[in-house]
Amino acid sequence: MPAKKRTRTYDPARIRAAVFAQFGHVRQAVSTLTPDRLALPTRLGEWTVRDLAAHITMAVETVSRNLDRDEPPKPELALLDWPFATADRAADIADGTRALAEANPDLDALYARTEERLAERLADAPGTRLLDARTGAMVLDDYLVTRTVELVVHTDDLNAAVPGLDVPYDKQALAACTRLLADALAAKAPGGATEVRVPPYAVVQCVEGPRHTRGTPPNVVETDPLTWIRLATGRLTWADALEAARVSASGERADLSGLLPLLG
Repeated sequence: MPAKKRTRTYDPARIRAAVFAQFGHVRQAVSTLTPDRLALPTRLGEWTVRDLAAHITMAVETVSRNLDRDEPPKPELALLDWPFATADRAADIADGTRALAEANPDLDALYARTEERLAERLADAPGTRLLDARTGAMVLDDYLVTRTVELVVHTDDLNAAVPGLDVPYDKQALAACTRLLADALAAKAPGGATEVRVPPYAVVQCVEGPRHTRGTPPNVVETDPLTWIRLATGRLTWADALEAARVSASGERADLSGLLPLLG
């Protein structure tokens, strides 16, 4: 699905720092997990916590691997196209995750190697460098923004799977993830009838209909960042979020159930 709106800008240095920070938080948490906790189920189908932990390294290693490849001739995917280009890769990702987890029983070593590779490959890589990503050729700076989504979403998966783990969220990573998914909603349903608020990180206008010009908008949706991310990625349904009072929605065009989730 093509992007309908101009993408907001992200500070490249902050995004790079956010990727390392969030990966570091996860690495520290995974290093504390005992075999019985690594064997726990997750909300991701048949994946165990070990599988999930291995997959998180894949989300970062793909940057290094793509930098190792020849640079493609031209970009194929804009940042706002990325959320809609992920669904077709679900089966490949699942197979690759299980194989990686089986091949790397020492997760500490896997995380250390992944982080070292990323630091080495990014050291002299310009943000304008094109990556031959499987979803489509993308500019490195944009691709790193998508890594904040992967890392934050899977940090939440890890916290949901392991009682009391409580892996922290880097503020910049959480902000970028929230904003990209909010902008993706606005791209999917362009318009100005509904205002979606995810304080303190994002406010977007979306949905066709009368455009709001002043005062309180007639259609307003408001929620917190993690609830928004769970809605956008299918971890939480719209109905369940309303029932649990995790989201407020007012106005006849404030029902987003038909637009969610955004990621496949």
